[in-house]
Amino acid sequence: MLHIGCHLSNSKGYLAMGKEALRIGADTFAFFTRNPRGGSVKPLDVEDMKALVNLLEENHFSKLVAHAPYTYNLCSDKENTREFAHRAMKEDLERMEYLPGNYYNFHPGSHMKQGLEAGIEMISEALNDILWEDMHTTVLLETMAGKGTEVGRPFEEIESIIEKVNIKDHIGVCLDTCHIHDAGYDDVNALDEVMDEFDRVIGLDRLKAVHINDSKNPLGSHKDRHEKIGEGYIGLEAFRKIVNHPAFSGLPFILETPQESNDGYAEEIKLLRSFVK
Repeated sequence: MLHIGCHLSNSKGYLAMGKEALRIGADTFAFFTRNPRGGSVKPLDVEDMKALVNLLEENHFSKLVAHAPYTYNLCSDKENTREFAHRAMKEDLERMEYLPGNYYNFHPGSHMKQGLEAGIEMISEALNDILWEDMHTTVLLETMAGKGTEVGRPFEEIESIIEKVNIKDHIGVCLDTCHIHDAGYDDVNALDEVMDEFDRVIGLDRLKAVHINDSKNPLGSHKDRHEKIGEGYIGLEAFRKIVNHPAFSGLPFILETPQESNDGYAEEIKLLRSFVK
């Protein structure tokens, strides 16, 4: 069975997201933990979160993949930016305890010309301070396309962060099909080889979720521009292989394609489910 959903708005609350996921045929979804471009956070509504947990259990949902705001940068060259990301991520994870057993995905950050090694050190140090032993959420590092000074383009950079994290039971990876394509990993013509490389460098046991997106740009462009499924450089035939690849079996797939409404996601969910053998 393909576990698939999309990013949903949290504007009407947690239970509303669950109901919208059911409406569009999803059995997982993603949501931003707070304003994705700012950092403001809504008051905690524990009862609403409990209602969502009940709905998820009743309808046999896969794990959710919450997403940190784009503004977080744990390896910024500005101390106040790093401190904000650190403080907000800690708060996000404390709030995620009311949705136990799910995932929290974030972009590793950009080192802002301080150097890759310095960036990796800052990210791992922050994670060592933020994570705690008995937490119920797994934090996912997202594979990146390689824009500017982004950390996390080659798999080796992701592994370098994980290697320095003390509490490894609560750390994993979210693979983005557009990002790895734009990073130079040929998920169109050499998917088996790409996933073998992932396994060799990071380990498939660390792979917890997939962002399933087509790309507006060719292989190795380092652009990070998502496209609708089948309308970009990855293409429909590659997605047939992706949804059936054993490396991704049982994982939650999250669509982040450019859609005018959630009905567009419903169509893509239906399409991708039809590819499953």
